[in-house]
Amino acid sequence: MTATIITLMIVLLLLGFPMMIPLMTAAFVGFFMSFGGLGQMETLIQQMMRGISPTALIAVPMFILAADIMTRGQSANRLIDMVMTFVGHIKGGLAVSTAVSCTLFGAVSGSTQATVVAVGSPLRPRMLKAGYKDPFTLALIINSSDIAFLIPPSIGMIIYGVVSQTSIAELFIAGIGPGLLILAMFSAYCIIYAMVNKVPTEPKASWKERAVAVQKALWPLGFPVLIVGGIYGGVFSPTEAAAACVLYAFLLEFVIFRSLKLPDMFTIAKSTGLITAVVFILVAAGNGFSWIISFAQIPQTILGTFGINEAGPVGVLVAISIAFFVACMFVDPIVVILVLTPIFAPAIAASGLDPVLVGVLITLQVAIGSATPPFGCDIFTAIAIFKRPYLEVIRGTPPFIFMLILAAALIIMFPQIALFLRDLAFR
Repeated sequence: MTATIITLMIVLLLLGFPMMIPLMTAAFVGFFMSFGGLGQMETLIQQMMRGISPTALIAVPMFILAADIMTRGQSANRLIDMVMTFVGHIKGGLAVSTAVSCTLFGAVSGSTQATVVAVGSPLRPRMLKAGYKDPFTLALIINSSDIAFLIPPSIGMIIYGVVSQTSIAELFIAGIGPGLLILAMFSAYCIIYAMVNKVPTEPKASWKERAVAVQKALWPLGFPVLIVGGIYGGVFSPTEAAAACVLYAFLLEFVIFRSLKLPDMFTIAKSTGLITAVVFILVAAGNGFSWIISFAQIPQTILGTFGINEAGPVGVLVAISIAFFVACMFVDPIVVILVLTPIFAPAIAASGLDPVLVGVLITLQVAIGSATPPFGCDIFTAIAIFKRPYLEVIRGTPPFIFMLILAAALIIMFPQIALFLRDLAFR
């Protein structure tokens, strides 16, 4: 049965079907093989519906809607301008500003692809004009956007939290340390790159210009304050924080900045609805598939075959890192979280690993895979947005992938990188 399901999914993917079709087909075939027919199909349907019933999932369309409003408004540009006034004049300052801006917008949107669009669109032309090579520029934008998967709010962490029944609030705060670590590594590399390639610096902004930029960015900076402060101050649950973000984004762009008009909301709502529909179909199909493979004890078979159950905590973390990293090189991150998390659940429970640490590591690995050839989803977002050929987009990625893998290794060796803030807030 295991070989049949895996082969079927691979064949359907190679034939070009969207990921929801292989997932649902594999679930139906697995159900047929397990129960000897389709007479109790309502059981599978109930499992699929159960996958999208947790109230925590309401946060997903809310954060998508908030990110869509901000991407079309002025929030991203105001954040970029503020960062530029403070670090734009140092060696590699424009590149560092790009990495910092991606981190800040990630703390606002929670979406890697929204960050590629919002930050990459205005900053890429400026970097090219300043003397940075396009492969480096594209790789920096794509990989810096992955920090959005770690800094709260993270849609990937919400999905993992629902699948594994782990506290989303704890996952959010645990992602801050790794996110800042990666930002520091990227910033150091940007400075070294600019020195080696003799990239000229930007003019230094005056303190008056900095004050004006900060004043303009104060409203967008309210997003991370609203999310982090609201959740950990006990004012909001993560779901309520998402709804508050939508209201805040609407007031910001439609009332205060007046960058958008009311008719724009129909286009934004349509875009959010389409993305949400895809996400929820994937979640439902993934839950049905996970139930089938759990019923058939496929996870135990796979883990037993590779000896992961006896590998110990570090061995399990390494196995998880490799599996999620490789899978996201070919498949959408949400699908990978939905499919692989239940497979590794027995080994995680047996090894006594902290599910929050596991969640941070999984989120980091799917972020790395999203920007890694051959089929990382952020690569194709960049191709579509910047209209550059595939080979040019991926040419500059190896140094960044190395740094991200190094960050994952450091988290495995020093778990407090992820758990320090969580323990401070919840223990």
